[in-house]
Parts: sequence; structure tokens; C-alpha cells
Amino acid sequence: MKRDLPTIALPDATGALVPYGLHAPLALPAGNAPPVFNRVAYSAAHVVADPLARADPWLDAAIDWDTTLAYRRHLWSLGLGVAEAMDTAQRGMGLDWPTSLQLIARSIAAAKDFPSALLASGAGTDHLAAHPDCTVDEVIAAYEEQIAAIERLGGRIILMASRALAACARGPDDYARVYDRVLAQVREPVIIHWLGEMFDPALAGYWGHADHQAAMDVCQDVLARNAAKIDGIKISLLSKEKEIALRRRLPAGVRMYTGDDFNYAELIAGDEQGHSDALLGIFDAIAPAASAALAALALGDTARFHALLGPTVPLSRHIFQAPTRFYKTGVVFMAWLNGLQRHFVMVGGQQSARSLPHFAELFRLADQAGLLRDPGLACARMRHLLALHGVEG
Repeated sequence: MKRDLPTIALPDATGALVPYGLHAPLALPAGNAPPVFNRVAYSAAHVVADPLARADPWLDAAIDWDTTLAYRRHLWSLGLGVAEAMDTAQRGMGLDWPTSLQLIARSIAAAKDFPSALLASGAGTDHLAAHPDCTVDEVIAAYEEQIAAIERLGGRIILMASRALAACARGPDDYARVYDRVLAQVREPVIIHWLGEMFDPALAGYWGHADHQAAMDVCQDVLARNAAKIDGIKISLLSKEKEIALRRRLPAGVRMYTGDDFNYAELIAGDEQGHSDALLGIFDAIAPAASAALAALALGDTARFHALLGPTVPLSRHIFQAPTRFYKTGVVFMAWLNGLQRHFVMVGGQQSARSLPHFAELFRLADQAGLLRDPGLACARMRHLLALHGVEG
């Protein structure tokens, strides 16, 4: 009951400490088997840093492998797929390619314990320096190297956007050349990931155009020419209108995977002309609610789907607020609050990327969405963070 739940003093917008009373967490059904969905749903999963490693956090990616893999098992147990070594895992933002390949190999091995587990892994060009003097041939070779490494492990490919291509391409024809060449060689259909500049400023002007509508024309042409080699495309532009526009132009058999962490609930629910599947960073932070909502949708209970997922949207919009590339900090903070890792330390030291008022509002929004599964533990950890910032109350 409400009177048994803790209260914590949190800073408000002015910096004043204001008592906040927590709500009961969501009551979600516990099953012995993963639920069945009528949408394909991947969670882009974060990595857990090893705080005891003798490494410089800004320079070295030291990973706590046991906890990182336990988190993937948590996602699979909820019926969610894992999109591995993506930007949520700080790929190219602290996590380098050699460590990413280790992560992919370990996840592929762990997935064997889950017969129905979905797992796809990011192949990119992040081992190639992004500068205007690199060549399109070097970009192609870099993609080929990573794809081959993942395919040798038996992995499926998510074809990530390339900073090196964005830096050296002279126009749309260079993008077409790269994607046509790479897609002709893949072993099985891939997911293409178009990550917008709000997530990674180095990807501005992708597909050869600063204007997203013109860029979509180039992208759509690539999809149409290579449809047999494409499972789907994820676009992360934080615009439901742009996603729906491209979704309605997709070749038959090519899925739209929403990457819109602002509007995912309505995009997944869909309309009379179709729906989006999901490949979302926010599903890492809201996994139990996402799983229950998708299970309800599969049963035709759209009211429950929206009742569960709707309250998570304000939380997601807060976590992904500008500068959007710092959203990983909020995702890891949620895992720490919920006891899914022992500490709040990140690869690259990115636990410092958001302010204390940001964390306080995130805490409130997570509670209001019913996503703090142990309110007492969450309060204890939030008080610890406040104390580290010199706030006692």
C-alpha cells in the first residue's frame, strides 16, 4: 500500500529539495516461458563496465562480461531480441571494434541457451578513421571485414551507418555504391540502420543529403534494388512522420523497425496501412513493461498495450532529450536503480554525461511509469547518488 512505500527528497527545477513519495511498481505476470509477440522486437542492449579493471575509463573499454551477459539473458527471458554492439552499447563512443567483436562472440554463445532467442549484431566501419581523405573502397573493405568476422561466428548482421562514409562520400552515388556492393555479399538478409545526426553528429548528411526527405529517396532506391538481401530498416530520426512516410514506400517483405524513442508506442501499434516492428534503445530501460505490452498487443488487447507502454513515453523522451547521444547514461542509470548491476560506472566515464537534476527527474518518471521494481533499493541508490553530489536530505 501507499503508506508502506518510501519517500525521498529530490531536487526540483530550482534546486530545492522536495519530498517525493514513490508509487507501487507495475504488477506484471511472471511466466515460465517467454511471451509470444506479433511484432519483431529487439532491444539494443547496454554494456556493463568493470569498475575494478586497471584501465583508464576514457581510453579503454573494460567490460564486466558476466553482468553484461546476464543482462542479455534477462532480455531474452522477457521475449525481447537483442541488438548487439549498437550505439546503446556505446559502440564507437567508448566501445571499440575489437571489444565489440568479443561482445558479439560471447552473446552468440549465450543465446544458445535460449532456443527462440533473437540476436543480431552491428557491423560497421568504426575501425576505420573517419576523415575526408579516406576512400569509398576503404569503407567497403571495412564493412566487409566486420561482416565476415560476425558471419564466421554464425551471427546475423545489422548494417550500421558509417562515419567514414559520411566523411568521404561526395554524394548519393557513393552511398549507393557502398551499400550495393556490401549487400550483394551478405550471407542472409540484414537490418539496415540509419542513425540520425541527433544521435551521432558525425552522421549528418547521410545518404548524401542534409534534407531527410531527399535522403529517404536515396535510401528507398537502395532498399528497392537490394530487397532480397534486406530483412528491414531501422531509422532513428525521432520523427514519426518521416518513419511512416518511408514505411509506406518499403518493398514487399522489408520491415520497418522503429528507432523512434519518442513515438514508439503509436508506431508499433500501427494504423490501417501497417505498423512498425521495434529495434529500440529504450526497450533496454523499460524491458518488463515493453514485454507485457507486446504480449497484450498479440492478444488483441490494444487498451492494455497502451496502458502499459503509454506511461513509459515521458520517461523515454526525458532519457533521449538533447543532446540525444547521452541517452546511454539514462539507460545504465535505470539498470543500476533496478539492481541489475552493482554500480553506476560506464565505459568512457559517461555516467557524468547528465546532470543531477536530470537524474532526479528520470527517477520520478521511472517511478510514475511503475518501472522501479524495488522502490526501497531504488531510493537507497538514489540517496547514494545525491550524497556523492553533496546533497544530504
